[in-house]
Amino acid sequence: MLDAIVVGSGPNGLAAAVTLARAGLSVRVYERSEHLGGGSRTAELTEPGFHHDICSAVHPMAYASEFFQRFGLTERLEFITPEVSYANPLSPSHAALAWRDLERTAEGLGRDAGSWRALMRPLLNNLDAVSDAVSHSLLRVPRQPIPLARFAARALEQGSPLWNLAWQGDEAPALLTGVISHSIRPLPSIAPTAAGLVLAVYAHAGGWPIPVGGSQMITDALVADAVSHGVEFVTEHQVDSMDNLPSARAVIFDTSVAGLRKIAGDRMPRGYARALERYRPGNAAAKVDFALSGPIPWTNPELARTPTLHVCGTRADMARAENQVARGNHADSPYVLLSQPSLFDPTRAPAGKHAVWTYTHVPRGSTIDQTEAVTRQIERFAPGFRDLIISSSSHTAADLNNYNPNYIGGDIATGDVSLRQLIARPVLSPDPWRTAARGIYLCSAATPPGPGVHGLGGWRAALSALRNEFGIRREPDLSPSRC
Repeated sequence: MLDAIVVGSGPNGLAAAVTLARAGLSVRVYERSEHLGGGSRTAELTEPGFHHDICSAVHPMAYASEFFQRFGLTERLEFITPEVSYANPLSPSHAALAWRDLERTAEGLGRDAGSWRALMRPLLNNLDAVSDAVSHSLLRVPRQPIPLARFAARALEQGSPLWNLAWQGDEAPALLTGVISHSIRPLPSIAPTAAGLVLAVYAHAGGWPIPVGGSQMITDALVADAVSHGVEFVTEHQVDSMDNLPSARAVIFDTSVAGLRKIAGDRMPRGYARALERYRPGNAAAKVDFALSGPIPWTNPELARTPTLHVCGTRADMARAENQVARGNHADSPYVLLSQPSLFDPTRAPAGKHAVWTYTHVPRGSTIDQTEAVTRQIERFAPGFRDLIISSSSHTAADLNNYNPNYIGGDIATGDVSLRQLIARPVLSPDPWRTAARGIYLCSAATPPGPGVHGLGGWRAALSALRNEFGIRREPDLSPSRC
């Protein structure tokens, strides 16, 4: 009998496998695809030599994740951290830049310099408290309650209809709304604001790094460590029922909640199963990748200082776009998250050419190709962009669902990022990774801290399984020195 089985090989599933194997357990991972990594992969989607990230592209949590810190991710692969973490074009000639340096960012925000400092400085000074809260259940008593109370107050303010009271200009609220909009929710909303504030403060802490070679490098590092500690991988294997799995003392699911319910079936107690039924998917993303003959010709050349941009316009423009999607419509002028890593990483495209990754938000289940909508939005701020396109690759929300069933209808967050589902993800529990069924755990983005490449869900689920199924309370050493 195996000690543990992991179903799904996304970053959280791999983090769980690494943690369990480092504790000396026998571990097997089942993956339905021929490739490991879930959304943390890189492939030639457009033309030979152009390497595009499949889902995740920029990694604010690569430095901040407690799991990655213990795993020594930055010792295992090379990252590039631009001086500008992200930027927002507000008009063709006017933009706001979020530098890693908080003061330099504030200096570029005019009348809102003091307000930006007042918002970010306390969070930056209490980064450990923010990071500690992110990696645990929200029902856990925080180690530093006062900084977290201040964080909550800021999230409440910027997530409410009062969100413009603190600002006088357009630049600062646009910067903040750009990161808040990652969560694909109507604006203003409290839960996306909390998530956005975390991303914004990390932009001023370690920055937003990109791995040289693409997101695939993170997967490769996790897989290499897992294999070196005896983890067995079974690919191209669809798990439809636990009855088809070998016996194991612990089974950890890196799947959607619906996937867990389907596979675990009647092993779940009725009350817990009903609670899972209340968990709701969110709206979706549609993705477009471009192979370009040259760099994006931004009207404002400052935008070339960063690989990551929120392309839509002002706070009002972004709120309008996100609220249209929330009402079940495709936005007239959509929010576009764009990454051009080849500006900083020459391995991503042939010399002189560039690989561009974008996604936009759409209603869940959309089958509408967004290539033209995304192209038109980029052209607003970079006239001539269209003329540089060698080829493109489009994935609708429905395509993303087909690629990864965890993305229900294209929901890449694996569940709506609402206030209720920020607290009860997927259920209200001090140990949300442990289900009510003996030996069954959930570790996907449907558990805290939610979406992102951070490994925290897998790490926490594995630690819970070690305690509850194996009586192991000492956390295994994950450091590269113990490879």
